[in-house]
Amino acid sequence: MTLSEQNDMAGWPPQSTVFPISSIDLTVFPGEHPFHMREQEAARENWAREIAANPSLYDGRMIFQHRLSLTGGAVKGEAYVTPFSTFLLWRKQRQPGAFHLFAFPVIVSSDGAIIAIRMAAHTANPGQVYCASGSMDENDIVDGHADVEGNMRREVLEETGLDLRDATPVSGYHAMHIRRSITLLRVFRFPWTAEEMLRRIEAHMLVSEEHEVDGVVAIRSADPTAHPYNIAMLPILAWFFDSDK
Repeated sequence: MTLSEQNDMAGWPPQSTVFPISSIDLTVFPGEHPFHMREQEAARENWAREIAANPSLYDGRMIFQHRLSLTGGAVKGEAYVTPFSTFLLWRKQRQPGAFHLFAFPVIVSSDGAIIAIRMAAHTANPGQVYCASGSMDENDIVDGHADVEGNMRREVLEETGLDLRDATPVSGYHAMHIRRSITLLRVFRFPWTAEEMLRRIEAHMLVSEEHEVDGVVAIRSADPTAHPYNIAMLPILAWFFDSDK
C-alpha cells in the first residue's frame, strides 16, 4: 500500500458532514481493480461463507472506486467494474485504495416526509431502512463514465415504481462520507402526500420482480431510533430536518 493510498482522504470534510458539491466526474476504466487483483482468493473464500449464510445473494458486477478526490467542491473518481463478492470482502476491512461511492436520491412528499424503503431479509442489508438506491453497475456507464443521475432514476423506479422525472430536484448535489463510503445525494420533491406515495409504492411491491423491498416508511423527524436505519441515513436525516429543505 502506497503512502498516497494511506492519505487518499486528505482534504475531505469530517466524517458524517453533509456538504455541497459543484460537479461529479467518475471515470470507469477497463481492467481489474487493484484490490480485486490482490484479494481474489480471500474474496472467493469470504463469498463461500456469505452464500452459506444467505444463499439468495447474487455475485453481480458493480462500479467500485479506486481513487477519489475532492477539489474545490468537485468530486473526481477512477473506478473499475468489480464482482460484488470482492466488494463484500472490502466492506469488512475498509482498506485504503478503494471507496464505495453510491447515489442517494432523497425523495420527499408534498407534506415534507422523506419516503424510504426497508430491505428484505435475503438482501445484503437485511432489515435496514434507507432511501431507495443501489450501487452503480454496468447499466450506469455512459461513454466511460458513471451516470449518477441515471443510476438514481433506475434504482428508484425499480424499487418503488416512482419516476424521478415526476419530481422536482431541490438545488444541486451534496455529499457525505463515513468509513470510506461516499454518499452523493440530491433531494427530489414529489407532488403527492406521504400517504399517496406509500400507497403507490406498496402497489408496486405487489408486482415487482425484484422482491428486494419488504416495506416502505414515511420519515418525519431526525430521530435515529425511529427505524433500523442504515448508518448513511443518520447524517442525512439530521441535515434535512435541521435545514428544513
